[in-house]
Amino acid sequence: MSGHRTSFFLPVLTSLLLWASFPGGGEFWPLLFVALVPLLLAVHGASVRGSAFLGLLCGLVHFTLLLYWIVIVLGRYGGLPWFIAVPALLLLALYMSLYLMLFALLARHLLQKFPAAVCLWLLPALWVGLDWLRGVLLTGFPWMDLGYALYKTPALIQLADLVGHHGVTFLVVFVNCCLMLLFIRNNTIAGSLLLLVPALCLLGGVGYYSISRLDEIERTMAAPDAPSLPVGIVQGNIDQSVKWSASEQHSTVETYLSQTRSLFVAGRPTLVVWPETALPFYLPGDDQLQPVRQLVAADDFALLTGAPWYEVIDRKAKKVNFYNSALLLTPGGQYGGKYFKTHLVPFGEYVPLRKVLPFLAPLVEAVGDFSFGTIAQPPVWQNAKIGILICFESVFPELSRQWVLAGANVLVNLTNDAWYGKSSAPYQSLAMSVLRAVETRRSLIRSANTGISAFVTPAGTITSQSGLFVPWAAAGEVELCDRVTVWVRYGYLFAPICLVIGLGGVLAGRLTKRGH
Repeated sequence: MSGHRTSFFLPVLTSLLLWASFPGGGEFWPLLFVALVPLLLAVHGASVRGSAFLGLLCGLVHFTLLLYWIVIVLGRYGGLPWFIAVPALLLLALYMSLYLMLFALLARHLLQKFPAAVCLWLLPALWVGLDWLRGVLLTGFPWMDLGYALYKTPALIQLADLVGHHGVTFLVVFVNCCLMLLFIRNNTIAGSLLLLVPALCLLGGVGYYSISRLDEIERTMAAPDAPSLPVGIVQGNIDQSVKWSASEQHSTVETYLSQTRSLFVAGRPTLVVWPETALPFYLPGDDQLQPVRQLVAADDFALLTGAPWYEVIDRKAKKVNFYNSALLLTPGGQYGGKYFKTHLVPFGEYVPLRKVLPFLAPLVEAVGDFSFGTIAQPPVWQNAKIGILICFESVFPELSRQWVLAGANVLVNLTNDAWYGKSSAPYQSLAMSVLRAVETRRSLIRSANTGISAFVTPAGTITSQSGLFVPWAAAGEVELCDRVTVWVRYGYLFAPICLVIGLGGVLAGRLTKRGH
């Protein structure tokens, strides 16, 4: 009985250790490198049914703690009662937990079929492969993979320009697996060396690469001839409950204008960035845009702002497409470029299977449904070619990769995180954005309505950031980079290859059993 209680406790301990290491939780990142050991120990000694239960239990606790802010989104701002919002959170946590349950089942199989030196590589590959699968199935929800929790330690995430944030996750899981395998196996000296030597080689090689790469990038950015652009960020801190009120639109615009003027007291940014839907009315044609045009022309700068947009497709049929957009307004009063959000939030910005589920409505108050945009040529201002990620899009590495391939030399993330309230989600959202900068080696400018806004260098260093739910305006010199990383060209394939290797190992184990 005591053994059952211990097995029950171990996956819960893993969940608590992960919470203690994640942004918005304890934020003590060293715990990441031991957090999975309790779960792996429990799975190793469990039955098939037991390992499935342990993985599911770990996932339910972990993802409920990680995603509790869903209740705030659905309840406080979505208008749903708690008895709908709480089950919605639990259903999402259950879905996410299925991947961890599958990992536990397959990990048990691998541990039984292969020696420790092989499991040391197969287990991290399986974990990363399932992470990738979760990020692409059903439009994907790759929220806070393990590697993101290291976002405040640039020396540990430089590997991302080779194999992406999934490579950082692989390293975290690799260390956990090595510790677990050393603990459970009665290894001889030779057996221990088969674990420790490759582990030390991998960690040493990654450490050397990270330190040298970090030094190289910092020297490149400090060079006097390095291309850059003076940029300002404005965080309006507009209350979500009044954001779309017609009576508050004038006040909202004046807030952004006033904060933008403050940027020019100490310097002259040539590009100013406002958050997602900073202009809470439809463009083009709204008269309230006129004072914005006047300020942009008077101070001779370009403004990149979020705003809803519409395009008439068929006047006779009254067919109109609505978009969550980012617009580049130039000093001449013209639109220097537009981007329509590509990856919309299911049930927030569009309704999947709308004909099948007509009773569902999106949470956004502005419109009933958005249309999908595409990534094409980045908007250009002076020497900046701007890749734009609107809100949730910063979670998806493939979108930033597409922007770089299209020619972007800087990334901008416009977001409205007011939906999350004062929860862990804004910190987690920032963490994921930092890895987009490292993967692509592009500076990232993040403008959020209520925070967290930030300047992030191509090395993943946050040079300046705002608080939550405070007005904030800041300016900085932003580096512009044109080099294309290994990750952009080839390294993005690392995670799906890991899935193939992990599942291939499982299949090989099955075939070995049949052979016997």
